[in-house]
Amino acid sequence: MLVVFLRAVLLYAVVVFAIRLMGKRQLGELQPSEFVITILISNIATLPIEDTGTPMLLGIVPILTLVCLDVIMSAATLKSRRLRRMVSGSPKIIISDGIIDQKLLKELRYTVDDVSEALRSQGIFDISDVQYAVIETTGAVSAFLKNPKQPLTFEQPKPAENPPQVVIDDGDIIKRSLKFLGLDEQWLRGCLAAEGARRHEVFLMTAKPDGSYKLIRKEKGL
Repeated sequence: MLVVFLRAVLLYAVVVFAIRLMGKRQLGELQPSEFVITILISNIATLPIEDTGTPMLLGIVPILTLVCLDVIMSAATLKSRRLRRMVSGSPKIIISDGIIDQKLLKELRYTVDDVSEALRSQGIFDISDVQYAVIETTGAVSAFLKNPKQPLTFEQPKPAENPPQVVIDDGDIIKRSLKFLGLDEQWLRGCLAAEGARRHEVFLMTAKPDGSYKLIRKEKGL
């Protein structure tokens, strides 16, 4: 019994250390690859605890190997947006200007009940109140209310419009965002020329349908 207790304590420490290396995410915020590794780690950790004849190294080595793979994959996806989309997918806009994209919901195998449940968790009980909603790569739904339904402020009411879209992410042009906004790469080149910046020098650039934008340059050395 003492042996089982000590093995459980040791593996608990190893798993906590491994999860800490993977980063600070809640379970509902895990990317698919991280979720798979978390499940594998939990299953591997139980084997040496249940079977005292199994060497501890047969539990510790696979756990640390999986964590190392996750760290390497995280570093690779940080450098490559294409690889990041392959591994984690990309956010999908399911409601725009209050209109549900039924075709996209079908492709994602998302039902209206799923969307309604996600909105209710944010205190939204009427889909028609939503101006814009997106399914994140974690499966969570983020929603933006129409102006008449937003909390009252001292600012003057503004026309209903979708939130800004990311058009440049770490030097990469997001063409689908430009298309969604009704803008093109010629407009983007004009903005970059006005700012005196090259595409690869931009860390983040967001834009609105009216052509207004915000640009953040990369810090030196990055």
